Amino acid sequence: MTPPGSLPVLVVDDVPLIRAVVRSTLEQVGLTDVHEAADGGAALAMMNQRRYGLVIADWNMLPMTGYELLRRERDDPQLREMPFVIMTTKEQAHCFIAARRAGVNACLVKPFMPAALRETIQQVWSVHQTPAVPVHEAVNVLL
Repeated sequence: MTPPGSLPVLVVDDVPLIRAVVRSTLEQVGLTDVHEAADGGAALAMMNQRRYGLVIADWNMLPMTGYELLRRERDDPQLREMPFVIMTTKEQAHCFIAARRAGVNACLVKPFMPAALRETIQQVWSVHQTPAVPVHEAVNVLL
C-alpha cells in the first residue's frame, strides 16, 4: 500500500541540503505535505502541535539527536504511534541496534538512492497500517 499524498511528513536534519534532497524525493513519490525541522528539539515542538504520518530524522544532530527524538516520541503516549525512520551514515551502522531497541520503524544508511527512501516509506506504511503485527516483529522485518 502506498501512502497518500496528503500524509504529513516531518523531515529532521541539521543539514539544509539533506532536508532538501529528502523533501524532493518525497515529492517525487507523491508525498507533498512535507515539513522540516533543523534539530530534534524543533521537531519535538512541531510533533506536539501536529500529528505526522511519518517522521524521518537524522541520527547525528545537536542539541537533540534523532535517537533522543525517537526515545522521547516513543515515551510520549500522544506521539508514540507516529512511524519513525532514522537516517545515519555507514560509519554509524551500530546505531541501528540502539534505534531498533528504542522502537524505530526503519533505518536508512546515508547516502541513499531515492528508490531506497521510497521502498522504506512503503514498507513502513504497510507495516504501520497492519495493526495485527506486533511492533517488535515489524521492526525485525524492516531491519
